[in-house]
Amino acid sequence: MSGRSWGSTRSRTRARPTERPASGTGEEAPGTGAGAALDAKPGPVCYTIIMVALPKFAARMSVRDFLAWEPGDGLRYELVDGEPRVMAPPGTLHGFLQNELGRLIGNHLRSRCSNCEVVANPGVIPQLLSAHNIREPDLGVTCSPLVPGQSTLPDPVLLIEILSPSNQAKTWSNVWAYTSIPSVQEILVLHSTRIAAEVLRRSPEGTWPEQPEELHGGELMLTSIGFRVSLAELYARTGLAG
Repeated sequence: MSGRSWGSTRSRTRARPTERPASGTGEEAPGTGAGAALDAKPGPVCYTIIMVALPKFAARMSVRDFLAWEPGDGLRYELVDGEPRVMAPPGTLHGFLQNELGRLIGNHLRSRCSNCEVVANPGVIPQLLSAHNIREPDLGVTCSPLVPGQSTLPDPVLLIEILSPSNQAKTWSNVWAYTSIPSVQEILVLHSTRIAAEVLRRSPEGTWPEQPEELHGGELMLTSIGFRVSLAELYARTGLAG
């Protein structure tokens, strides 16, 4: 990973042979001509020691350090158990579904005069190892006020991930982390390679199901915000229906 290094540095050495200087007389030194090549004996070789500094990273990065970090490489990161993890750029269908669902949810919240807001790519902090984790879902809904200067989404009630072939393991790892956030009532995982959705809902007792509810058609309901949409409508312009 490029970007900032933290802590002290350690070094390793690499040796490079250095040529011996010529006599500067324009004449061949004894025993160095072409005729003496077979009789030449290897002489001592001089080496120059080159010091190469290796960055030493902190064992576990804090949320505060992560928010102040400027990697300078143009990549997006989230903080996973104290380690910055690069996020792959989303594919076109991933981005389309994120935008389309965000638009539909936003219109729904406005039509109900709700005080809730939908936010794209919000930072959220799981309760587990909260000092060393900031995860980034594709969409999040909160009913707490948004104020200038906020770095993370306060009290999310709904979190949404778009599942792509390149991010499946990371996505489900994040879903598991989201279940530790006390305010989260519902988690949606939307597929980007086929028409399918998986929904996890917290029970009134505060527990989560062992397996998500799988949908391959019909109506998608998000009870945490009173939202519903036909999966066929949601995917209508993706080219996946055919």
